[in-house]
Amino acid sequence: MKNIIDTLLQRTSIRRYEMQPIEPEKLSLIYQAINNAPSSYNGQQYSVIAIDNQPLKEQIYALTGQKQIKTCALFLVFCSDYHKIEVATRQKELSLPPFQRTLDGILVGVIDATIAMSNARVMAEALGLGCCCIGYIRTAAPRELSDLLQLPKGVAIVCGLAIGHPREQPDKRPKQDEALVIHHNQYHTNGMSELLARHDRNIALYNHSHSIGTTDKGWAIHMTEYYKEGMSYHTLDYYNQQGYGVVEEYDV
Repeated sequence: MKNIIDTLLQRTSIRRYEMQPIEPEKLSLIYQAINNAPSSYNGQQYSVIAIDNQPLKEQIYALTGQKQIKTCALFLVFCSDYHKIEVATRQKELSLPPFQRTLDGILVGVIDATIAMSNARVMAEALGLGCCCIGYIRTAAPRELSDLLQLPKGVAIVCGLAIGHPREQPDKRPKQDEALVIHHNQYHTNGMSELLARHDRNIALYNHSHSIGTTDKGWAIHMTEYYKEGMSYHTLDYYNQQGYGVVEEYDV
């Protein structure tokens, strides 16, 4: 097993995998890590769909265009889940507040699911497996994917994680200077412009050398284009269809 320093600091996204199943003992540890993830009020407002069926993975690939989904050994879909508490409170004839229809309710489910994914990724990579986090499943075709996975109302897709035996070891991508990420005691802007300009150049150089000269876009252009594309997503519509959506804040 890899040590925690290498697991966290040498992380890269793996998109090519060997045609090899994940050993049962490793799967068990990954699932235990998911189940033991911290969650808001220990409510575990998340569920995970574990997909190892190849035809099903290929259907998801057809919806998303993410090749690593069909080539990985296991694809995990992490969901915000308020269906479980609805079932439990109905059994006890309790009145369930519409918490998932507040902004904080949406955030709680999303954060719980994301932390669970992080636990799964760290465990899998510590066990020598490769992973790729995929947020695009939340935006590419969430309605079709929810129907495919038979998600009930109160359950909504947050993110996905491809796991398998790595067939590649990509270079680490440039990250922002620590001073841009860690702010001590208060938010600092001193020197930010210069540090961001350097990061922009580093991303441009990386893109140029790793895309065989097809692009040399820096960080600012790259992210602006991503945000423009994101403006066309209809995530709120999807969450509304799944029984979420911010209607109003409730005063109790």
